Amino acid sequence: MIQTLDPAGLTAFVTGVTSGFGKALARRYVGAGATVVGTGRRAERLDELKQELGDRFHPLPLDVRDNDAVKQAIQGLSGGLEAIDVLVNNAGLALGLEPAHEVDFDDWDTMVDTNIKGLLHCTHALLPGMVERDRGHVVNLSSIAGSYPYPGGNVYGATKAFVTQFSLNLRADLLGKQVRVTSVEPGLAETEFSEVRFKGASDKAAKVYENVRAMTPDDIAEAIFWVTTLPRHLNINRIEMMPVAQAFGPLAVHRG
Repeated sequence: MIQTLDPAGLTAFVTGVTSGFGKALARRYVGAGATVVGTGRRAERLDELKQELGDRFHPLPLDVRDNDAVKQAIQGLSGGLEAIDVLVNNAGLALGLEPAHEVDFDDWDTMVDTNIKGLLHCTHALLPGMVERDRGHVVNLSSIAGSYPYPGGNVYGATKAFVTQFSLNLRADLLGKQVRVTSVEPGLAETEFSEVRFKGASDKAAKVYENVRAMTPDDIAEAIFWVTTLPRHLNINRIEMMPVAQAFGPLAVHRG
């Protein structure tokens, strides 16, 4: 039996903790004794999570798209919180399902700014400290959309393909350092994801999960908790996760 890391010795920096995977992960880490610095744009939700989780949860109102704000927030961490062991780049979103020639370009901009640039801002700010301490783990939330295209997935899928490849490239850069990198690539999971994608159209979002047992935020949180508490000599490069109810479709053929 392998000796896993003691979660009580870990400090995790988790982005996007105000809902979905991030909230579930904050609960999982704190429940196991870890310390969590949790970021999000909705301060009231951060406050609610603070009341629920207590002293080991440290809310940090932050928009990861703002690089200067990210730098200042991370430079302002103290009392041991600055020595981050685990960075989970979870903040991200999809907007719309229109074909590329019909999209609102602002939606593309928002997805690139959040899914790519936000991840880069946090990684660039925290990775040097991990390298200096020769200890750390970067977990990036990608998606099966980064590997398998679908109609309307245009820029969202492309941003997640970036996340996966960036994660693998980080592994190459970090050879010889005790800093781990994992790309987590979920499929159908029931969160606020679809409601955000459809811009608050809850009825439309609900149909995505209708009569399907999708994965839950707790499922994804458990996978992330597992990889980050494995012995330090082990690195899980990629995890692709789907519910049993989801599989692969045939290639599309247009006839006519």
